[in-house]
Amino acid sequence: MSPPDPLVLNEADVPPEPLTLFTQWLEAAAQAQLPEPGAMTLATATPDGTPSARMVLLRGFDERGLVFYTNYESRKAAELDANPQAALVLFWSPLHRQIRVEGSVEKISEAESDAYFAGRPLGNRLGAVASPQSAVIAGRRVLEARVTELLQLFPDGDVPRPEEWGGYRVIPQMYEFWQGRESRLHDRLRYRLVEGKSWFLERLAP
Repeated sequence: MSPPDPLVLNEADVPPEPLTLFTQWLEAAAQAQLPEPGAMTLATATPDGTPSARMVLLRGFDERGLVFYTNYESRKAAELDANPQAALVLFWSPLHRQIRVEGSVEKISEAESDAYFAGRPLGNRLGAVASPQSAVIAGRRVLEARVTELLQLFPDGDVPRPEEWGGYRVIPQMYEFWQGRESRLHDRLRYRLVEGKSWFLERLAP
């Protein structure tokens, strides 16, 4: 019996849990040496429905959800605080694959944020502290001056995580896997979380 065609997404061939397929596809993107395989579009909205979107990087995932990091005083953070729902899209054009995720959002623990921040390169830590993300500033010199000041304050490079910087976890309630095929008859499989307990798999028309 021949193995399933990797360009065909069949209900009979996919795992019952979406996280397993998510992991397989992310690993395939990494093995294909695609640039930033964990890059995701993050969409948020204000309580009145005004949307906004930007790119973030997937920095961890498990059965609890998908994690990214940001400034807690940024626009995305303000929208998530007021309306803790988000949508994510990961797209790998050379593989003709896309994953959509929708769910609720929560802040991760301070311990998790501390551990991740401590492992970042010095330049990244300095940038996170120096930048009042999403705020209007007079020019790039403001950021550069702040980095110079931080280097003087922490000559050993032991820059602490600021309270206003940390992680969010998107808790999936829906995963949709899209596999591109010829003639626009693409495959779309959606997993929906039913009553917070089990995943229901269904096919969507392309």
